[in-house]
Amino acid sequence: MSGSHRSSAKRRRSAGPASAGRPGGAAVPGARAQSRGRRRRSRRRRGALTGTVAVLVAAAVGWFTVGPGNLTGGQAEALPRSTPDLPSSAAGDAAPAASPPPAARPSGDSAIPGLGASFLARIPADTSQVVLASGAGRDSSTTAVTLWSRTPDGRWSPGPTWAAHNGDAGWTADHTAGDLRSPIGVFTLSDAGGLKADPGSRLPYHQDSGFVATGTGFSGESLAGAFDYVVAIDYNRVTGTSPLDPREPQGTDKGGGIWLHVDHGGPTHACVSLAEPDMISLLRALDPAAHPVIAMGDAASLAV
Repeated sequence: MSGSHRSSAKRRRSAGPASAGRPGGAAVPGARAQSRGRRRRSRRRRGALTGTVAVLVAAAVGWFTVGPGNLTGGQAEALPRSTPDLPSSAAGDAAPAASPPPAARPSGDSAIPGLGASFLARIPADTSQVVLASGAGRDSSTTAVTLWSRTPDGRWSPGPTWAAHNGDAGWTADHTAGDLRSPIGVFTLSDAGGLKADPGSRLPYHQDSGFVATGTGFSGESLAGAFDYVVAIDYNRVTGTSPLDPREPQGTDKGGGIWLHVDHGGPTHACVSLAEPDMISLLRALDPAAHPVIAMGDAASLAV
């Protein structure tokens, strides 16, 4: 459109009356002067008429070249409709594009893989360390142990995973003395000890000559050294005391003495056992200020 506007303006500037006379425009007396005057007036009228026609022509050309965007009513309807190119400044007149919704923020407290909602609900709010002992099956004595730590933003971060053993007959939600099954549940971890000197435990450590295992295991392996390092699992025991404390608040029928201890190469009576280097790593990692717990059971039970 801008080209036609410029041509119309050029035509309007070139059209117009010619000069009417000499500078000053004085009249000339006599017939000749009058004739010249009449000719001059005739030329002036012809010049004015020519200028008027040029203006009308230019206006008509401009009317047809403006386009329907500047027309109203019947004039706009009489011309073919088209969509003019919008200058960049017209973008503001268009409806603004809808901004994408913000990305959903992740939950501040992510789940621990392998733990279902019912087990996660049993973890105390002030706990920031969870030992996850996940058994291969309800009747299996093979377990994987991982220490999970809660980060400052509320997420759970895993440490290394260690191979371990549990009770010879597997797992149970209703442990009784002598059933050879490890108890399923979430239990606090409060006290440690062992035959050997404290390797750097942050839990209260009770070194005692009473931590002696004798005899052989279910696979015929020696049990010697199994209690060199232990962490008491707070199942049917009095917390804040040595793991050797014999008291069982729920009664002797519910069993007791359930520990994390050094692995002897086979299933246990009901405890969870780790290789000695792994037990030392765990003892050094567990922090009373983190209110550590153990979530233990077969994988299918823990996932509920």
